[in-house]
Amino acid sequence: MIIMSVDFGDSRTGIAVCGKSEMIASPVTVINEKDFEICIQKTAALAKEQRAEEIVVGYPKNMNGTIGERAEKCRLFAEKLEALTGCPVKLWDERCTTVSAHNALNVTNTRGKKRKAVVDAVAAVIILESYLGYRRNSGQIATL
Repeated sequence: MIIMSVDFGDSRTGIAVCGKSEMIASPVTVINEKDFEICIQKTAALAKEQRAEEIVVGYPKNMNGTIGERAEKCRLFAEKLEALTGCPVKLWDERCTTVSAHNALNVTNTRGKKRKAVVDAVAAVIILESYLGYRRNSGQIATL
């Protein structure tokens, strides 16, 4: 199944996708958009372009597991995206993914403007890899 992941942000939204084999999550792009509705429209257009069959949106719960303002905004984003695309959208716990993305970029010595341009796409990859691991471990095997 082609699955697209979204790391929604107020200014930058990272997008990643995996192919039907569900083996590798790859970064697609970062949407630089501050307008909530326009960002949803651009994300929906990318989902159609990538032929996504399912979309996973990062759900930033607080470290204690509670739902804050940011998580509520992501939930609303996911609901509107599902309505716009007709594609199933799931929320996926994304605690610490941006930190993990920064750590990964430290390893590759990616700095400055280049880092800012890709960190959200890397976070989307981490979200998708986590979700794919869950699918494999729970017996939701990809069919080719």
